[in-house]
Amino acid sequence: MTTKAPDSPDIRVIALSAKKAQRRLSALGTAAKNEALLRIADRILADQEVILAANRQDVSDATVEMQAGRLSRSLLDRLKLDEAKLEAMAEGVRAVAALPDPANRIVEKTLLDDGLELDRVTCPLGLLAIIFESRPDAVTQISALALKSGNAVILKGGREAARTTSEIIRSLHRALADTPAIPAEVISSVTARAEVDALLEMDGIIDLVIPRGSNELVRYIQNHTRIPVLGHAEGICHVYVDASASPEMAVSICLDAKLQYPAACNAAETILVHHAAAPDVLRPLLGELLKRDVEVRACEEAREMAAGFPLKEASEEDWKTEYSGPVVSVKIVESLDEAIDHINTYGSGHTDTIVTEDRDSARRFLDEVDSAGVYHNASTRFADGYRYGLGAEVGISTSKIHARGPVGLDGLVTYKYKLYGHGQIVATYSGEKARAFKHLRL
Repeated sequence: MTTKAPDSPDIRVIALSAKKAQRRLSALGTAAKNEALLRIADRILADQEVILAANRQDVSDATVEMQAGRLSRSLLDRLKLDEAKLEAMAEGVRAVAALPDPANRIVEKTLLDDGLELDRVTCPLGLLAIIFESRPDAVTQISALALKSGNAVILKGGREAARTTSEIIRSLHRALADTPAIPAEVISSVTARAEVDALLEMDGIIDLVIPRGSNELVRYIQNHTRIPVLGHAEGICHVYVDASASPEMAVSICLDAKLQYPAACNAAETILVHHAAAPDVLRPLLGELLKRDVEVRACEEAREMAAGFPLKEASEEDWKTEYSGPVVSVKIVESLDEAIDHINTYGSGHTDTIVTEDRDSARRFLDEVDSAGVYHNASTRFADGYRYGLGAEVGISTSKIHARGPVGLDGLVTYKYKLYGHGQIVATYSGEKARAFKHLRL
């Protein structure tokens, strides 16, 4: 832990107000939450001119920062909005409204004894702090999921997206003003870096922190708070081309996984090719990658098999590097076992896929690769809350505790036990003449 952040009374007031608003939100029914979400979707589109104008200013400033070497190309790419992206943002909010309400569901009923019934009921986590870089679309995704699941949220976007984030949050508050049952404080924001440190000290008030951004951001958050953190520090994803893979399918999946959106955390960073598949796959694949200006860092065997291609030598560091851009590492492996071992050694537990026509190989890969997402004959880019049918996602978790993979509504609720009795006391169930529990599942 670092030294305690300077007192930030305004931030504490924001957090306490959000916590109070969350308690009101958690008592509301599904209809009120869905009404608010539909109003938010409409308001985003109604305000698109001012949102896009703010985004153009942010992009202009960020371009200068990138040219000066102070901002990465991937962050700039994630920052940009257009009318199509705004429409997709609104559609994502509507999709969340259409999903079942994850809160206040009885997931298990147990009759402990006559007149003594125990319910396990889902409930919101409480107050979430979301700290993200660039990606203004994260504002609507996270806010929609938080609201639908009954959670309040405090948002802190990167300075490169400050104007855009501010305008989107204004739109959200305008929509909530038309839904008086829901307090506007359920969606709050802070802007300064010092305020992040203040938020991270608020264990006991904030229930969960979700960082979305670079490895450095996630690790900073994880190392500077006692509040539980949901997220992933790295997205080192693999495509493994097995001995029985269809060459055409293998090339198609590899290209999509690497190039459909290279800055995404679910983009492939390493391609493993079985030596038996390499004669049919390697040169066509490398040719397509190089044609698209992808830098290829390859093992010695791959360089020998692709003599004449301008490949760079892969180092040990490349196998554990998330490039987040047009760079990929390629390695020839001798067996499925070697591929699985490589992924479990160097991967980040995010998403990995096998291309194969051998169902037994696919089964072993899906069972033995220890990642949140394991795929057969599909691009790693499918690791996404919207594509999973979650409506949207607050982020992707590589943790094995509470939530794993793309985290949607179900990852934002926990549960409590509600016990309904008629004056029963524990003494009745202890001692020589103890009454026996029934423990019947209802």
